[in-house]
Amino acid sequence: MVSLTRRRFVASFAGLSAGACLAADNKPGMYPSEIQRYADEATDFSVFRLTDPAHQSWLPLAYGRAISKKTEFLIHSSDRSGSVQAYRLELKSGQSRVLTQAADLVTGSLTLAPDEHEFAYLAGQLLYMGRTNGVHAREVYRAEEGFQFGSGFSLSEDGLVAALIEEKPGLSRLRLITMRTGVAATLVESSEPLSDPEARPKRAGLLYRKGTEVNTSELWVVNYDGGQNRKLRVAPGSLGTALWSGDGRTIVYLNLPADRKQLNNIREFTPDTNEDQFVSATSQFATFSRNPDTSVFVGASGSKASPYLLLLVRSVKRELTLCQHRASDPRQVTAFFSPNSQRVIFQSDRDGKMAIYSIAVERLVEETETEAP
Repeated sequence: MVSLTRRRFVASFAGLSAGACLAADNKPGMYPSEIQRYADEATDFSVFRLTDPAHQSWLPLAYGRAISKKTEFLIHSSDRSGSVQAYRLELKSGQSRVLTQAADLVTGSLTLAPDEHEFAYLAGQLLYMGRTNGVHAREVYRAEEGFQFGSGFSLSEDGLVAALIEEKPGLSRLRLITMRTGVAATLVESSEPLSDPEARPKRAGLLYRKGTEVNTSELWVVNYDGGQNRKLRVAPGSLGTALWSGDGRTIVYLNLPADRKQLNNIREFTPDTNEDQFVSATSQFATFSRNPDTSVFVGASGSKASPYLLLLVRSVKRELTLCQHRASDPRQVTAFFSPNSQRVIFQSDRDGKMAIYSIAVERLVEETETEAP
């Protein structure tokens, strides 16, 4: 059961308080807490800014795995040390540990491996597996001569394979990498740009985009062996965020109608039956994410007058304002539910530079089960 009564909202989350801003131990690569708490101007709910906007900090892509199963830590990238590197941020103490010494780290590419002792990331023309307890990494794969990495990266649910885009002038290709050996296979080649390869949970398949612009891009699916490569016949209009459901049966996506008088809406497509159905209208979401069982969504409104981060409860098609995101570009607001659905972590440049924020939703969203790492 989901409660939407604001007075029942818990305006903090366990283990995080003013006392969390402790000095880090004098260990190489450790940084002190930057956590600051404030009351949101629109709702009075407590929001925790986890990183200091004196420097930039970025969350992984919306389909990456950023938060540990027990919500103990998250991985993100930041330029706080002078160059862009990956960090592990402890959600209880606020302390951070640098995890990479990489050149040209791709900020959105970070994603946790199933055991959470490792994480995958792209840097320059290399795919690495790093350790979440320190600066240790192994090279898995190098882009082929003449190619550069394109937009998007994902690791399969079991951590056995990764999907990425390689491109050169006139050619874009979707590659599947075996993480143990580094062996690569080309699944799709196209003269049109490909992007956002997203591994399908519970199945050996991928979702990806074809096309350059939001209003002309298409959603496609393909199997790991390159078979069943096909375009999905989704609803007319432009495409926003598109994500697999937690069980891998459906794709939830943001539909942006051509008629701007109509509301942006969330829809759901079932690849196995080619069924497309309406889920809910939104307060003009520019981006959104789902919780693990796809029962609740969090979205960033694109309205300049109401730059809010909102919860949308699927069963009742009702929204609740959490806080103001006030991002200069709402499309850059990436948000994640914690694995147990009790917190929302999001990024925004509301305070000048991109920073990471957290808000508790434990009195608003039913807790979801998490598997032990």
